[in-house]
Amino acid sequence: MSEPIVFYYRGEQQRITQASPNRTLLQYLREDLHCTGSKEGCAEGDCGACTVVVGELENGQLQMKSVNACIQLLPSMHGKALFTVEDLGPACKNTGCATDCDLHPVQAAMVNCHASQCGFCTPGFVMSLWDLYLRHEQLGAPPSRQEIATALSGNLCRCTGYRPIIDAAQEMFKLPRVAFERALVEQQLRQLQPDGSHAAPHYDYAAQSFFWPQNLSQALQLRAQHPQATLLAGGTDIGLWITKQMRQLNSLIYLGQVEELLQMREHNGMLEIGAAVNLNQAYSKICQYYGQALYEMWQRFASMPVRNAGTLGGNVANGSPIGDSMPWLIALGAQVKLQSVRGTRQMPLEDFYLAYQKKDMQLDEIVSHVLLPLPKPHWLFRTYKLAKRFDQDISAVCAAFALEIVDGIIINARIAFGGMAATPKRASHTEQILLGAHWDELNLDIAKASLMQDYQPLSDMRASSKYRMKTAQNLLHRFWLETRADQPLSATDVNAFAYADADADTFFAKAEGV
Repeated sequence: MSEPIVFYYRGEQQRITQASPNRTLLQYLREDLHCTGSKEGCAEGDCGACTVVVGELENGQLQMKSVNACIQLLPSMHGKALFTVEDLGPACKNTGCATDCDLHPVQAAMVNCHASQCGFCTPGFVMSLWDLYLRHEQLGAPPSRQEIATALSGNLCRCTGYRPIIDAAQEMFKLPRVAFERALVEQQLRQLQPDGSHAAPHYDYAAQSFFWPQNLSQALQLRAQHPQATLLAGGTDIGLWITKQMRQLNSLIYLGQVEELLQMREHNGMLEIGAAVNLNQAYSKICQYYGQALYEMWQRFASMPVRNAGTLGGNVANGSPIGDSMPWLIALGAQVKLQSVRGTRQMPLEDFYLAYQKKDMQLDEIVSHVLLPLPKPHWLFRTYKLAKRFDQDISAVCAAFALEIVDGIIINARIAFGGMAATPKRASHTEQILLGAHWDELNLDIAKASLMQDYQPLSDMRASSKYRMKTAQNLLHRFWLETRADQPLSATDVNAFAYADADADTFFAKAEGV
């Protein structure tokens, strides 16, 4: 029997029975509820004008996160709580904020710091800042400037500029505090949780179906019964199929509530990451092991709202040749686990990609887990991203290097690139060149030249073939600068040289002279 879509918004339950599963959350807000504070700018999760905050129970605790309403499908809100710019200010007392004031501190700070001009983008900025406000309310300390910049990485402003908005982010913590009553929202959400029946809840409308499996068994059964259905997790790609390609998806299986796919654990020397774990959670956990070598990639992966919604498993399953996760996962020897009602398969991630948008995956299978080896002694690892913008941009080239060096000799080499071929691909010829060699400048130059035998990159709107090859070689050179035995440079040192002098030859000459 079809169930309604039910979520908590503005102090009451929203029960939806007459909307297409392809309808976005932003369309529902603006066109059905006439809550027009959230704006549509790009309809693809780039500009942030539609930013909202979503709350859901994770292990019984309320977790809040900013997301883009324009690419969130309405049924994915089932069992969650929604907060929009309409919830702040006088309406706060109806949605969990204990205040009768006219403006929330986030809004008051935006006014005081003259942080809005035309105002179109302002609701999105306010909601991103409110998400930041809630997180640091729990931490008990105001955010750093870098944390503010990260929180706003998914919001674009065309007229005010970012300085007064950052000023407002700092100012909001100096105003009288407004507490968020989490217990009230948690209570509401507990009333929306499934009853634990064996059948997966589903929603039907006009020959379209949306399924919410609650456990892996339900998900695998549904996949076997509906092999042509679209698997949905964060929606950061699939949302664009609907808003930009105008596709109609008649059957969707939502993996965002499957308990087993939301877990991370250490097992047999591997970090096992469920496919529905969002990117922020996954990168945060992985950085506990790989630290600074991966931290910049985490911060530069899309934007905060996209990372809050998108999943590592979805990034892997999508298999884009310019995806930012696959090169470093491949370089570190990650594996992918596929499951179906027939059983389980596991393979190295590089073997999963057969050709452009073609994967070694059967119709009844799902990507259930990504398995990442834990760090081992003697391995050197770095990953780098080149794009036209620092924040929220797709890579032109993404590189990852992992070398195992003992007594100055390379005994294992794993090099992978994105943006250099039709799939994320290892540099197998270059790896063989390096095996048994000293990690010195002579062998570095041989390895740089051999990359031309591993890749024949294409030219497109992001970069030319010549640029891609040259920068791939330069990134290998940068890796050597940071890991050479004599006088290695820190990433900070290399960045300082790179930003000071755009000419690669001059940059390397300076860096090698340090």
